[in-house]
Amino acid sequence: MSFHFRSSVLLVTVPLFLTLCTPVHAASSIDETLPDAQALNQLELRAQQANPRDQCFLYTQLVHTMTEIAGKEMLDGNTTQASATLKQIEHYAALIHLGLSKDTKRLKNAEMLMHHTTYRLGGYLHLTSGDDHTTLQATLKQLDQVQDELLNQVFNH
Repeated sequence: MSFHFRSSVLLVTVPLFLTLCTPVHAASSIDETLPDAQALNQLELRAQQANPRDQCFLYTQLVHTMTEIAGKEMLDGNTTQASATLKQIEHYAALIHLGLSKDTKRLKNAEMLMHHTTYRLGGYLHLTSGDDHTTLQATLKQLDQVQDELLNQVFNH
């Protein structure tokens, strides 16, 4: 195989590969910084007081943020707090589920964020064992269901 042919193949395959990887890269560009307790409380309050059409996306943001917090808690070895955070995530996932019947805004954004969130939470599965693993699996199952519902809503609109 000649050098010219190999470089031509690279010129075609590398841009194609980068194009195909763009959604993954875009998902990884989501802000992963963890808020302090006050900022988290403000996000929670904003979601609770929002117009019902906006709540779906705001609760999805809250679930995403809390997933990142739970992951950090697991990495830090604070499994008790991580378990409590996962229970809060389940609560907010239920609120997303209940709010989907309303005419919601930013469904596609909420679905993409939920996809990223479930991916991250799935990555934490190997860090847990015993009861923590069971709790994490239950939370992930619930979030997968919410993501499926969000995706269905996106296609129905």
